[in-house]
Amino acid sequence: MINVTIIPILEDNYAYLLEFKSGETVIVDPGEAGPIIDVLREKNLSLDFILNTHHHSDHIAGNHDLKNAYNAKIAGPAKDSYRIADINIELQEGSTFQFGEEETQILETPGHTTGGICIYFPASKIIFTGDTVFSMSCGRLFEGTPEQMWESFQKIMALPDNTKLYCGHEYTQANGQFCLTIEPDNPDLKARMEEVDALRIEGKPTLPSTIGLEKQTNAFLRAGSAERFAEIRVMKDNF
Repeated sequence: MINVTIIPILEDNYAYLLEFKSGETVIVDPGEAGPIIDVLREKNLSLDFILNTHHHSDHIAGNHDLKNAYNAKIAGPAKDSYRIADINIELQEGSTFQFGEEETQILETPGHTTGGICIYFPASKIIFTGDTVFSMSCGRLFEGTPEQMWESFQKIMALPDNTKLYCGHEYTQANGQFCLTIEPDNPDLKARMEEVDALRIEGKPTLPSTIGLEKQTNAFLRAGSAERFAEIRVMKDNF
């Protein structure tokens, strides 16, 4: 089982430190290096791999300093390899890679970007979705189409409902407020927002979510079609 430490970085991003029983360590989406180095020092750990879900700077800006400090290898989407400097391991759908003692499955999930991936660890039932799926939302369509994003959703929703979902940002509270405008009578959504509000009052992360919880409360995943999803995405952009 992977031990996951949530590391707040930048304004509202999360990076994730993964510790394996084998002793190997991985950082997911290091948008800055400083807070990650602080946690590694506190835990007396080195760093073996840097794992990027997509090329945006708030997910990769710490790569250089972490690679130099720990001689870590950078793994990221093959289709973004020309946009992620010094990438060592190119990941694509259908390929597998061993981090620690666990094998990953790579899902290519265009929409937010054209080259983005999600990283799924079947044994631990954990997925890192970057900015493809947020807790009760999804990333803006900066490069892809609604149809591409909708297909990406289907890949993620096909995973077991008890899969823990870790995304790139702490947007849950605002996302839930928007979802309530789409489904004001959704009892699961109302109950979830009570939990989210309580967590944020205490300054705690609202993550991880689960695939099952997102199916119940994420208006974007619940849209029913790419066309309706596109309408909801535009509404959220102007919310």
